[in-house]
Parts: sequence; C-alpha cells; structure tokens
Amino acid sequence: MKVGYKKLLEDANKEITTISAKDAVAKHGDPNTVFVDLRDPRELQREGVVPDSFHAPRGMLEFWIDPESPYHKEIFASGKSFVFYCASGWRSALATQVAQRMGLSPVSHISGGFNAWREAGGPVAQKEEKPKKA
Repeated sequence: MKVGYKKLLEDANKEITTISAKDAVAKHGDPNTVFVDLRDPRELQREGVVPDSFHAPRGMLEFWIDPESPYHKEIFASGKSFVFYCASGWRSALATQVAQRMGLSPVSHISGGFNAWREAGGPVAQKEEKPKKA
C-alpha cells in the first residue's frame, strides 16, 4: 500500500478549515450556512441529524457539487458557506478537501463530527422517513 487513510487525513487536514463543534453549534441557524451530512442513511436513522442539514451521501458528493454533472444539486451553487460533517470527522475531512479542490467555497468541517456536535450540546432531530411507495 502506498498511502493509507492516516496519511490521507494528515494531508487533508493541512489544506482544509476545521471548526470545533462549539463553533459549529454557534453557526447553526445562520441562513447563509448549510450543514451537509455525509453519513450513510442508516446512520441518520439510527442517530439523528443536525436540524435542517442537507444529506449528501459521501459517494455522490463530487457528482452533486459539479455543475456540469447530470446529478448536480443546486444547493451547491447557492453561494452559501458549507459545513460538512460525518460521525467522527474522517469522511468529512476528506470530503472537505475534495470539495475545496473542486472550487466549493467557503467550506469547512466539524472536528469530531456528529459525535462532537452532540457532546457540545448541538440540537439533534430525528431523520424523517420518506413515505414508502405503494
């Protein structure tokens, strides 16, 4: 193996902006800030979400950010600030690095992820299930 996850995280953290969970909680509710949840849908169901966050599964992020992609999501062209998070801050660090390289700005991630968010007293909402089709 040439490069392991620890080296990838180390390199990402040299390039990106990381904010504390406490600072993230203070940003919550700012209409110019979008919280982006990168976790798997099962994690959202099991643990809850940051209220009013946007769910972008990590595997689709690059396609959703790129305006030339057929999967582009307009929220990423909104001109707002983005705060990414996952469970512990690893996926969000790597995703923040990629998003930043793609030109998304400003973008940061929460140190310690959703776990740190909860520990800092951040609000948590239950993920609403989509109605099942008949």
